[in-house]
Amino acid sequence: MTSAKSQFLQKLQAHRAAPRPFDSRVQADIATFSQRISALQVSMEAWLDGTGIETEATAETLTDLLAGQASFPVPGIRLRYEERSINITPLFLYGHGVTGCLAVSLRADGRRTPLGRLLMRPDRVCARPALPSAPETDLNEETFFTLLAPLLPE
Repeated sequence: MTSAKSQFLQKLQAHRAAPRPFDSRVQADIATFSQRISALQVSMEAWLDGTGIETEATAETLTDLLAGQASFPVPGIRLRYEERSINITPLFLYGHGVTGCLAVSLRADGRRTPLGRLLMRPDRVCARPALPSAPETDLNEETFFTLLAPLLPE
């Protein structure tokens, strides 16, 4: 016969292991967006290994008009070198064939300069520079370091 404690612990373990259903598609998309941002940070950390550039997760709030004007907690990313930083912050969830868009900006000398956007397409992450005429490209190590170049002082 199993004890009440054993039964309780088994039930608790089963509850913890069970995937949590989402109340809506928006919640599922927010969870996926957050996971993809975290995975992006892991990639950035690998690309920056040994450079001395610090990466950190930031806590952001995303309000999306197409998601019922609700606010959601989502991660952001900060890349820091000396007194300068590149901030990667969630901008919107839905729009233009993407499920998630991140704004990329440089913070230096008390000013914020937009550098571009990262677009979460269904099968990849794309970088779109701030220049209107610049083409959208897949985000890879090469495009990442091109986007990161303004972090270093001239």
